[in-house]
Amino acid sequence: MVQKNSINNKIIAIVGPTASGKTALSVELAKRLNGEIISADSMNVYNGLNVGTAKPTAIEMQNIKHYLIDVVSPDKSFSVGDYKELAEPILKDIINRGKTPIICGGTGFYVNSLLYDFSYGNHGADLEVREKYMELANSQGVQAVFDILTEKDPETAKKLHPNDLKRVIRALEICENGIKKSELNDTLTPKYDFIAFSVDFEREKLYSRINERVDIMIENGLVDEVKSLVDNGITIENQCMQGIGYKEIYDYLMGNISLEQAIEQIKQNTRRYAKRQITFFKKMQNHYLIKPDTIENMANRIIERL
Repeated sequence: MVQKNSINNKIIAIVGPTASGKTALSVELAKRLNGEIISADSMNVYNGLNVGTAKPTAIEMQNIKHYLIDVVSPDKSFSVGDYKELAEPILKDIINRGKTPIICGGTGFYVNSLLYDFSYGNHGADLEVREKYMELANSQGVQAVFDILTEKDPETAKKLHPNDLKRVIRALEICENGIKKSELNDTLTPKYDFIAFSVDFEREKLYSRINERVDIMIENGLVDEVKSLVDNGITIENQCMQGIGYKEIYDYLMGNISLEQAIEQIKQNTRRYAKRQITFFKKMQNHYLIKPDTIENMANRIIERL
């Protein structure tokens, strides 16, 4: 028997672009609503990737239980299907214990895999296919891989950027199982009663926050973090090294670009990614934008809406 919590089993999703303050807002809500947080971030799942992912520290977590952080070693691949397989039992357990589930993150496919019954979430990783396309990307460039997706599944290709190699390859994995990813996204019927919020920063302010965050990452040792991964055998072929911040610093460490160029590329690529995140979540059902304010005031407005 599912116990009722203070908001009648409604799931809260705090989503939106990088650097919009999702973590702090989620923690504040969890404190007020007897909640626990499920991370929906495709980079936070990796052990040892802390600085470049802006992974929440123990202090930032404020003793609130967080899930799906540090669950995969950096030499492993991890798909949307893998995420769903781990996250869904956790979500149900939080509800069964009478607590409020709060999904926090900017990886839209992760969020959707929990909230909707998308069949693509049931397709596990195909490491052989993934390795094949990673090798192609390394030898001929990411555009060559994207061109294949455009031929096999043009509808999905329209929604992705050629540089978003991880998702491009993921779509190709599904294609090689005999079905197009675009054909799987055929329902938007929620599995749960949920409500989603994003902090609606003006674009210029958001970009300023992103640039500042990148500078802080560099100060906090992003270069040393990537070097440590490389020293432990992680290469550009590993999925984790495709994350923004990691692939650029990897190029710097390999002598392909200067540190200044790497930093500028991280900022530019993060801004572009944030733009895609905004577009993605604007289409989300039951999604509300809230104006930037103090964490306490934004939490108040969300609770009033609930």
